[in-house]
Amino acid sequence: MPAEHGIRGQATSTSGAGQPETATFALGCFWCPESKFSKLEGVVNTRVGYTGGSNLSPTYNTVCSNDGHTEAVKIEFDPHLISYERLLKEFFNEHDPSRQAGKAQYKSAVWTHSDAQATAVAQQIKQYEDRTGKKVATDVAPAGSWHDAEEYHQKYYEKAGRRGG
Repeated sequence: MPAEHGIRGQATSTSGAGQPETATFALGCFWCPESKFSKLEGVVNTRVGYTGGSNLSPTYNTVCSNDGHTEAVKIEFDPHLISYERLLKEFFNEHDPSRQAGKAQYKSAVWTHSDAQATAVAQQIKQYEDRTGKKVATDVAPAGSWHDAEEYHQKYYEKAGRRGG
């Protein structure tokens, strides 16, 4: 099993900190968002992967061939250190949620893991639309199956010596 990526790239233990929560976001190519979210205090683990499609064994090649999956970032976070709402604000600030990519691979999407997350997303969308006058095109749906991307995609910028955020 691949190692999880912890706060600032370090493996982390959450013992005594309560249960981490999960956020799943898609905002284009997953390399840069993974790098940026992994650096936020309170983020425990990040993984990049594929979700939203029906292929039971997606790979980078099948996703690039329009199998319906989207490149996404799964973020485990300590809600005592960073809120889901703060993660959502980062999500909306890191891309233009009023535009949708031409194919599923790079679309803007949020997959929710609870009713509270679904409510928070709806509130953030309303705030964004009220503030900007633009209609949000981001897809919002309950989290479904998740498939980790190939290991060479994990912490891609860190491995390549690039700064993603």
